[in-house]
Amino acid sequence: MARVCQVTGKTPIGGNTVSHSNIKTKRRFLPNLQKKKFYLAEEDKWITLKLTADAIRTINKRGLYNVVKELRAKGQHI
Repeated sequence: MARVCQVTGKTPIGGNTVSHSNIKTKRRFLPNLQKKKFYLAEEDKWITLKLTADAIRTINKRGLYNVVKELRAKGQHI
């Protein structure tokens, strides 16, 4: 699962590069992925997640344990 956020599911999207003369060529917009380690206190272990910056803000807001619980309910192995 390269270039996919584990929490939000964001993937690369396609678009155009538009030059000054309005010539359009295809390009890809990649998500802002970061590899981040978190300490999961409830299970006393470290986990590594591949996240977008948006997902890191989501974890800060909702809490790591709640996000991991939802991911496991969806069937992801963490």
